[in-house]
Amino acid sequence: MSQRMLTEKQAREFASHWIDGWNSHNLDAIMAHYDEKVVLTSPVAQKIMNIPSGTIEGKAALQVYFAKGLDFYPDLRFELIEVMWGIKSVVVHYKNQKGIKVGELMEFGLTGKVIRVIVNYNS
Repeated sequence: MSQRMLTEKQAREFASHWIDGWNSHNLDAIMAHYDEKVVLTSPVAQKIMNIPSGTIEGKAALQVYFAKGLDFYPDLRFELIEVMWGIKSVVVHYKNQKGIKVGELMEFGLTGKVIRVIVNYNS
């Protein structure tokens, strides 16, 4: 993804692949979306990893977190609600296996991979 604005098609394709990776519980497919220097902030990361800031830095640490998350939620499943896109970011709005709505803002770097994620929940 370059600095030009993402197209609707690019955003929807990304969201579809991202949801499919999670729903298949395929950690390699999930991790394929992220840059080596990714930073993710999430209330669930705060809980699962016991990190007060809820911030995970780097792809290796993110993989550890995601693997723990898949173990913690063996019935994990996402249902896509909507996709929003901007110049170099996508918001994936979905419902998880508990029926909780989630919005993930994902910003893309020059490599076309996700460099920043901010996760918000509506319980």
